[in-house]
Amino acid sequence: MCFDWVFDAKAYGAYCVQLELDGIGALELNKELSGVKSGVGSAHNEARIQFEGFKNQRQSVEYSFSSRKHELEVAYRKRLTSILKVIRFLLLQGLPFRGHDESSTSSNRGNFLELLKWYSSECPEVAAVVGMNAPGNNQMIAPKIQKQLVHACAVETTNAILADLGDRWFTLLLDEARDCSVKEQMAVIIRYVNKYGEVIERFMAVVHVATTTAACLKEAIDSLFAKYGLSVARLRGQGYDGASNMSGEFNGLKSLIMKENPYALYVHCFAHQLQLVVVAIAQANQYVCDFMWIVGSIVNTSTSSCKRADKLRQLEHDRKVKFLERGEISSEVLQNLIDDSDRSSKGLSRTLVERMERYEFVFILLLMKRILAITNHLSTVLQEKDQNIVNVMHNINSRSRLKRDGKNVNLYHYYHVEIFCEVIDIILQEMDSRFSETTTDLLINMSCLDPRNSFSRFDAQKLVRLAHFYEDDFSWNERMLVEQELETYIDNVRSDERFEGISDLGALAKKMIEIMKNRVFPLVYRMIELALLIPVATTTVERVFSAMNIVKIDLRNRIGDEWMNDSLVVYIEKDVFNTVDNELILQRFQNMESRRMQLLCIR
Repeated sequence: MCFDWVFDAKAYGAYCVQLELDGIGALELNKELSGVKSGVGSAHNEARIQFEGFKNQRQSVEYSFSSRKHELEVAYRKRLTSILKVIRFLLLQGLPFRGHDESSTSSNRGNFLELLKWYSSECPEVAAVVGMNAPGNNQMIAPKIQKQLVHACAVETTNAILADLGDRWFTLLLDEARDCSVKEQMAVIIRYVNKYGEVIERFMAVVHVATTTAACLKEAIDSLFAKYGLSVARLRGQGYDGASNMSGEFNGLKSLIMKENPYALYVHCFAHQLQLVVVAIAQANQYVCDFMWIVGSIVNTSTSSCKRADKLRQLEHDRKVKFLERGEISSEVLQNLIDDSDRSSKGLSRTLVERMERYEFVFILLLMKRILAITNHLSTVLQEKDQNIVNVMHNINSRSRLKRDGKNVNLYHYYHVEIFCEVIDIILQEMDSRFSETTTDLLINMSCLDPRNSFSRFDAQKLVRLAHFYEDDFSWNERMLVEQELETYIDNVRSDERFEGISDLGALAKKMIEIMKNRVFPLVYRMIELALLIPVATTTVERVFSAMNIVKIDLRNRIGDEWMNDSLVVYIEKDVFNTVDNELILQRFQNMESRRMQLLCIR
């Protein structure tokens, strides 16, 4: 006979009888055990029951501990995910996290705690793992935890941008501005062409700089490039304003970068240059300068008090349609101001009313309205994110063709020559001097890629010179073969109906990717990509500063540089952040330091 339970009990030290099996036969063993097995309450049965319970893992202490640990890990993941959803909402809206009083007795504990409280009240599953239902030492609502989760969000967003960039060429856009804490902040933007042929401008970081010297800015850029694994060798353009520390020929930032990489072409922000043209008009012509002063005085006088501002709104509401139909100018706010104000205001208002009613004021008003309408449209075009240098050159050239029409000579030589013609001359001179980049050989060569009017500006010889300029991007063999590829390319696209109606270089790049012409003509597409990389305006950088004024306000003026940068990365790059999976953020957060709980892996 075989008594497995006996040997099992012996093996585990749980004996019901003391047996020495060596030398005992089966018959004698049967005799020894016959009395032991009988009886429900016998010692043998008690030992057997305890041993079977010991063998059942679900009743063991180890299993009970591990089972409890598993439940805590599941609750930890749910808690962390719920808190991350709250943080996502606050980051996307640019809202502050902390409150003035976050104690349990406070009626307003801050956006983070209040939103988490509301979320738990609306979702029972969340309520079961947060607040009073969470362990006291694992609430996950401390300010340090909030900052670490925000940092994880920012890092994963930046990693997604860098993954999209890959090893492609890119352009650097930056500018600096002061925040509400009177700290100089440098915003960095990269511009690149993605795998779909689209021009992308992405925000990388805001860096606090001690000074705005070119050397200090260059050091900050080198540190940022090293952090994100970017190389100056892949830089193909620079876009800044016209300040000396940026555009200096010898010691400016552009010169320091071009010493390392001569292919990083610098372009002064076109939108900024256009603004300088308008300012030059207002300052160079005496009559326009007087007109601007009068307009400014009228605005200040009419809106310097709430009473005057309300009166202006009411009059405009009541008389707007009537005055538009008549073409008249209303000066009733100033007339009422003459009647209601003290002596000093009455004198100024009376003078302004008299100047407004002169023919000279009306003439310059209509002239400036026409000029500003042209520059405003061009300014709007320049501020588009996906704008390219070829399209901008076309728009600038078309807008600057203002003519001094001698056939419409006014009877009054004063208005025609000293005002109208002089203003037009100033515009033409300023446009030519400010936008000198449009006359450089490199950009003229790039303009030959313009697909308008069935590629009417195409010039193979100029494009060959473009390939020779970028020697590092075109090998010797490629420079020899590029002319032949250009001739084949132009015959192909002109005969292909799919390229009809394309009037923009960006649309041309996307179409080539779509129909896989970039593989057929790789050298031509490389030229198109280089042309698209040339910066047009630093409008994206200005948008960063607008966002900074939303995230860092006077009530949050003590926010740290890293905390502000992380918040801005997520707030500005919302579309990228929305594609980042929660699991990536949670895993990065978990690996930042040792945690009390382990993050349970998703199966």
